[in-house]
Amino acid sequence: MSNPSPQTAPKAAPATYALGSIAVALAGIALKLLAWKLTGSVALFSDALESLVNLAAAAGAYIALRQAARPPDDGHPFGHHKAEYFSAVAEGILIIGAALLILNEAWKAFFEPIVLEDLGIGLFINALAGLLNAAWAAHLLRQGRHFRSPALIADAKHLFADVATSVGVIGGVLAAGLTGYLILDPLLAALVAINVLWSGWHLVRGSVGGLMDEAAPAEIRAEIQELIQEHGAGSLQAHDLRTRVAGQRTFLEFHLVVPRAMTVAEAHKICDAIEDGLRHKLGDIHIAIHVEPSEKAKAEAEVIIASE
Repeated sequence: MSNPSPQTAPKAAPATYALGSIAVALAGIALKLLAWKLTGSVALFSDALESLVNLAAAAGAYIALRQAARPPDDGHPFGHHKAEYFSAVAEGILIIGAALLILNEAWKAFFEPIVLEDLGIGLFINALAGLLNAAWAAHLLRQGRHFRSPALIADAKHLFADVATSVGVIGGVLAAGLTGYLILDPLLAALVAINVLWSGWHLVRGSVGGLMDEAAPAEIRAEIQELIQEHGAGSLQAHDLRTRVAGQRTFLEFHLVVPRAMTVAEAHKICDAIEDGLRHKLGDIHIAIHVEPSEKAKAEAEVIIASE
């Protein structure tokens, strides 16, 4: 028996947060470029390059979220939720590209150190950009988890990587200025680039998993089993539970075993109760239930509700 969740109006909020990321990225680029112009630091220039990727990634997330919010149609009966994963993959690739650009600049400055100027005001301006990114990233991560949006979560993680870049860059440039060892400027930039490179790889790997129809996280699967047991009174067991996640939506299917003498109407009522309970706790979830008679029960059932 299948009773898919009714279509609902597209959620505009996630795309709105992506627009906020574009504004924050533009502000960060302006501040960091100003800091680089004042100091001449290759590390600060590299930090500004990473922020250019923030802008491209935020724009990509906005486009993907608008696409993912479109309701199901004849060509896409299960919706457009996976569009978010394409954005997250692209963003991870952009992060890797930025890391390579930083490494290139660091390599050149390693052999031709640059005399640093106006460090006080330059580092202060760069720190302001870092604080702006950190505050927005924390807010964006909360909203991404709330909406269960891979694109927003990816954007937040990217911003946190940018904050790590800024912290490392500020520390390296300050140390270079105080000690006179100008080689510290490109050296710290290179170390931060390696960290950014790892962040980009991790993001790409996680997003590809979403495109490959990975199962819902273990804690979600456990909650699903608890909810089936809680709301499945009158049935016997649930087995062959399968889940997958696509963007903000979870897909679930399982077999529900009921007593052989139970009527179709009674079995349908139990299915409705289970579906209502699941949607109340898990939100956007597509549920397909196959009802079976008692002789189809399995010893390895995931959920035991009652026995005849």
